[in-house]
Amino acid sequence: MISHALEAADPLELAEIKRLWEPYINQLPEYAYLCKDLSGNVRRNYIEFGQYTDYLFPSLGCRFIALNNGIDTMSDNGSTDVMCFLNLFNEFYSRDTSKKVKAVKKACAESGKFMGTYPAYGYRRDPLDKHHLVIDEETAPIVRRIFAMRASGMGFHAIAAALNEEGIPSPGVLYYQRKGQSDPRRVNHKWADQTVKNMVRSEVYIGNMVQGKYGTLSYKSRKLVSKSEDQWIRVEGTHEAIISQELWDTVVSIDQKKVRKNTPADGCKSIFTGLVYCADCGFKMRNHIERFTYKDGRPGRYSSFLCGNYARSGKSACTVHTIYETVLYQLVLEDIREKARFAEVNPDSLIEQITRLKEKESHTRLFSYEQELKTARTRISELERLMQNLYEDKCTGAIPQTVFQTLMQKYEAERAEKAEVVPDLERKVKVHLENRVDADRWLDLIRRYTELSELDETILFELVDRIEVGEAQKINGQRVCDIKVHYRYVGYVDTALAQEGRQDYDEAI
Repeated sequence: MISHALEAADPLELAEIKRLWEPYINQLPEYAYLCKDLSGNVRRNYIEFGQYTDYLFPSLGCRFIALNNGIDTMSDNGSTDVMCFLNLFNEFYSRDTSKKVKAVKKACAESGKFMGTYPAYGYRRDPLDKHHLVIDEETAPIVRRIFAMRASGMGFHAIAAALNEEGIPSPGVLYYQRKGQSDPRRVNHKWADQTVKNMVRSEVYIGNMVQGKYGTLSYKSRKLVSKSEDQWIRVEGTHEAIISQELWDTVVSIDQKKVRKNTPADGCKSIFTGLVYCADCGFKMRNHIERFTYKDGRPGRYSSFLCGNYARSGKSACTVHTIYETVLYQLVLEDIREKARFAEVNPDSLIEQITRLKEKESHTRLFSYEQELKTARTRISELERLMQNLYEDKCTGAIPQTVFQTLMQKYEAERAEKAEVVPDLERKVKVHLENRVDADRWLDLIRRYTELSELDETILFELVDRIEVGEAQKINGQRVCDIKVHYRYVGYVDTALAQEGRQDYDEAI
């Protein structure tokens, strides 16, 4: 039985080779490896191929023949002497091709083109441009619902369970349904916690394209490895968003808080869990349930919060800082109403005060940063022009080599010093602009709740970043507890209200 390995670019070429070389093939020994030439993918790994030709094939008595290269290991004409060099050059070609392909893909990703295989759930490829995503009207409502459930404080497992109970197809199942095929994967074909988690953490749903999260070890290996976040390619505004920026920020804030709401025995969960902190030690406050029975036999309960540090370690760590949930509810509700009314009455004054507080710097200092940045950029341009003129003078012989080197080192050192300062100055100036954007965003949110009558988890996570509870004190025989509500985007705004805007607010109402 004669065993041959014959490779060709296409069936027609293969048939032609067999026709021309058939008499020669029939004379081969029992074991022979026959290929068209050495440029195939298998031979481009010159180290691995050397192991075959120098050790494995001879030990098996296998003859290697490359037709177009005129190489035959059984020949004495010296044809095998150049085989290692041909393999090395072929590998250089493979490496160069890999670099070029990666460069093209990177350039496309940096321009915001979609370079993935499968669009994210909720999107589909644009029929007119395969590198552009458009909203899939069939699945986009499900995406919005998933984000809304997460914004209300639901966990990933609860969201997945709800979708499975309603019989909504998972992304993988839907893909094969649309292709008219059965899902061949050995999975349970259901929504999973990780699927939901990946969705609510993907920026694709706010119109941003984030690609290049994974890459291969080298052009010889197809194993994927994760890249660090600073190597990701992120482009904003590449396609239409499915959810709003505010909803995205709410979901992100929930992930940052790592909110876990355990259901009590009676099924009543507190809407404040994960948001309440001790004002003195900074620990999260625990939700404590006290149960009792009314005289008529009806069950009752008290829900309160106490310092988690105190609950864990006692008085040596902190004090109790307890507050009933009903009291906390009314205080937070009134605080939101007050801020909403003020935002309606005098928004410009409020934004100005909030921006000043967030900057923690005077406008004079900010103006100084802007002037310093402008001066640094101007000096860098001037130094680059001087270095160019200096090089031209050196080439024409107008100045000696020693003078050229001294001045060039001096200019380059100053240019490097200025260039190092520019990013920090740009960041400080950018902070001012971002503070203004954050204040405007908060203003748009808070204005919706002027007539707010009751609180729920969605409203709290949308508006509130944290609630700090101080230790209760008795003043004139009454128990007084200091509450500070820190809002998303702007933080604690009562200080801003205490400025000149407070008088305008009081006069207006």
